[in-house]
Amino acid sequence: MRKRFDDELRKLNDLLLEMAGLNESAIKKAISLLDEKEESIAEEVVHDEERTDEYEDIIQKQCLKIFVEQQPAASDLRRVSSALKMITDLERIGDNARDIAEICMSLPNNYDTLSFPLIKKMADATVELLNKSIDAFVNLDLETAKKIDKEDDIVDNYFVMIRDQLIDIIKSDFDPAAAIDFIMIAKYLERIPDHGVNIAHWVIFTIEG
Repeated sequence: MRKRFDDELRKLNDLLLEMAGLNESAIKKAISLLDEKEESIAEEVVHDEERTDEYEDIIQKQCLKIFVEQQPAASDLRRVSSALKMITDLERIGDNARDIAEICMSLPNNYDTLSFPLIKKMADATVELLNKSIDAFVNLDLETAKKIDKEDDIVDNYFVMIRDQLIDIIKSDFDPAAAIDFIMIAKYLERIPDHGVNIAHWVIFTIEG
């Protein structure tokens, strides 16, 4: 009986990793549109977001299957319950990536996106935090989960730096409309780690109750 439960749990973990992998891919593709606006890449981000919706449904069914067939107790019950909560955050991350792609594609071609290297660094930090939070759940890594809040502070600091940079640029006759677009991209990147923090908190709940 335990072996069967472990097999179902491994399947659940694999599905979560696949869903998170789609999110990572979508974020990277969306940010790449700052350098070159390719319609095909933007369409891939939309497709990735749609697939995360599908994964949400698949994982929900996998969790319910475990509940009904395996009737987990104590920590196992918390783990499956946490997975159900996590997929809501993962689905919203996909939405954020799609929003970023849409803004990037709407930017006029003559905007100098190379003036904002901090956005790419912020995106890298965002992806790293997301990966760590998912790995913490799969590996039941309490130490890593408890460090995610500090990782989120790093991303928040990037947002502040980007905001301040945009304020200075606007003063030097930069198009205010473009500044709003860039600050929205940074804001979506700032929101994604908040979902990663939620996932980390569910890891802590799974382990400590």
